[in-house]
Amino acid sequence: MSHPDFDAEQAYIDNAYACLDDARAMARKLSSNVEVGAGGTNQARFEREVFTGNVVDRLAQLDIGDASLVFGRIDHEGEHNDSLYIGRVGVWNRTQDPVVVDWRAPASEPFYRATGADPIGIHRRRHFAMRNRSLLGIDDEFFGDLSRLDDQAASASGIQGQGALIAALETARSGRLGDIVATIQGEQDEIIRAPLRGVLVVQGGPGTGKTVVALHRAAYLLYSHRFPLQDQGVLVIGPNRLFLAYIEQVLPSLGESGVRLAVLSDLVVPRVRTDGLEPEDVAELKGDLAMVELIGRAVRQRQRPLREDLRVGFGLQNLHLSVHESALIVKEAQRRYRTHNAGRKYVETEVFAALANSARDEVSAEAVRDRLRRTMPLRETLEWMWPTLTPAHLLHDLFGSKNLLRAAGRGLFDDAELALLHRDRSAHADQVIWTFPDAPLLDEARAHLGFRPGHKSEDEVRTYGHIVIDEAQDLSPMALRMMSRRSLNGSMTVVGDIAQATGSWAHDSWDEVLEHLPERHEPIRRELRTGYRIPAPAMELAARVLTSAAPNLEPPVAIRVEGAPPVVRSATSVEQELPALVREELAHIESGNLAVIVPRSMLEQADAALRDAGIAHGGATRSGLNEQVTLVPVQLVKGLEVDAALVVEPSSIIAEERQGMRALYVALTRATKRVSVFHTTPLPPELTQG
Repeated sequence: MSHPDFDAEQAYIDNAYACLDDARAMARKLSSNVEVGAGGTNQARFEREVFTGNVVDRLAQLDIGDASLVFGRIDHEGEHNDSLYIGRVGVWNRTQDPVVVDWRAPASEPFYRATGADPIGIHRRRHFAMRNRSLLGIDDEFFGDLSRLDDQAASASGIQGQGALIAALETARSGRLGDIVATIQGEQDEIIRAPLRGVLVVQGGPGTGKTVVALHRAAYLLYSHRFPLQDQGVLVIGPNRLFLAYIEQVLPSLGESGVRLAVLSDLVVPRVRTDGLEPEDVAELKGDLAMVELIGRAVRQRQRPLREDLRVGFGLQNLHLSVHESALIVKEAQRRYRTHNAGRKYVETEVFAALANSARDEVSAEAVRDRLRRTMPLRETLEWMWPTLTPAHLLHDLFGSKNLLRAAGRGLFDDAELALLHRDRSAHADQVIWTFPDAPLLDEARAHLGFRPGHKSEDEVRTYGHIVIDEAQDLSPMALRMMSRRSLNGSMTVVGDIAQATGSWAHDSWDEVLEHLPERHEPIRRELRTGYRIPAPAMELAARVLTSAAPNLEPPVAIRVEGAPPVVRSATSVEQELPALVREELAHIESGNLAVIVPRSMLEQADAALRDAGIAHGGATRSGLNEQVTLVPVQLVKGLEVDAALVVEPSSIIAEERQGMRALYVALTRATKRVSVFHTTPLPPELTQG
């Protein structure tokens, strides 16, 4: 039966959209009336530019696309029974009365926080099921004294808006992460609205919503701390580009388009080409904090006195610079300047001054500089004593020379470890394609070198007022050091799951991560314990693996008790039997998407099997999750969400990955509806129990 308030609520929603359309029209009109030209005073031009920027920002905030504007309402206790409608953005009518309250506003908190034990001053919470501008259904929850509510059922469970939540969870995945603004739960809202300052650590098992909560927190902080965060900037760091493509629509859907999404290599300055991973032992070595000292020594190796006296002709006389004088110049530059490139101008000045002082007839240092600075002997001298360097040039020379590595790494690494760092030199440093584990090393080199003279804007590091780091449990100490360097004030949201730590620097506790992050304030720790995404039968299978992967951690408690039981299939041939199982899974999920998760050694084999069978599919590095079927190597699947997951050869995943059991746990916890396991080799004992 239709809800008795259905027509009235649809009318209210229609009016809210009319007010939104009015606000857009007014903003566009203001934008067209502002002319930013060359005339007038500097102050007038500045004011016009600021005004235009504000109008453009407002238009971006009001552009909600196909997302629903209004998703709920709260009714307060009291004589007047005041009601507030909660939505994606704040909307006012022409008399400036609030029609829709922004979900981030303090007045909206009861919509997310109210419980039977603590109703926070409201007696009803109403959820709207919407499709674009059309109301589909109404779901009410009541609090407090229920005797006067005309026999309507009350809900005071820990999960608020359960009907709307379950409906959202069971909707087919689109290949992109969606926002949860209409179904945020109390434990999630507490994290979203946590104070700005300091480091907030969020531990959350698979399906607890830690990633989307972190993104909503970024949107909330920009709303509640617009000044200064809009100027300082907000940065979101993800583990790989597939993950960034997956989450890229969440913040724009919440009206925030100014947040930067990046992987670590995007932050290296000056920009270099970065692609590809390293073997686990090399990646582990490059993530060690001992690399800080190695790079520091490599920089000092390039600050050298002459090996023999310099003599150059200057008209009818000779000028000279002794080895001793050059050593004094280098030593003084090292004492005066914290970064290498900052000392280059001083060294040049002192070299030309020393040459001028050596003249038989009086001559100025400026005259010597003007006549000799472009000559080959002086250019070679300065490049030997104190060259201007980029991070790429420094590391290219270091890693390309066994002698330089040995000299810089003495006492830090043994010969076998230094051999892992060595690579053949390319024709030029600018032609090198670096690996992802190189990014923190390039950044460390930049910190030692500083910006080049005349290239400050290109070489200077951008800092941010707040940084969100997802999957932080896998970041090496060098990577965490790189992130700390970009924090303006120590404000960070760090999310992840220790049980899913699978990288070469997989951490066993958050204390190990916090050790390398800013310590300006006492860190706040929160844990998400409720699993929203994964049905209980699938979680039970994954929990058996978790017992071996991380015995000290408990799996999330699944709120979806019912669900398809996991399917385990044995086979004799991947090429012959994988395509049939893929088609079977597609028949079950209809329009949903399917991830075929394979060990890295089987990627080409599985790709060929699907192509030969005529099954269209995307690759994790080619099309993200845009295709209905995506073939994903297990090391790239973390953080993703699909309708169904087909996990191929669990034993090979365990054997090939350094944190094999944890990698398998990640693979088994990606699906919202179905999990299937396909194997031609014996299963690990954890998957044969029960």
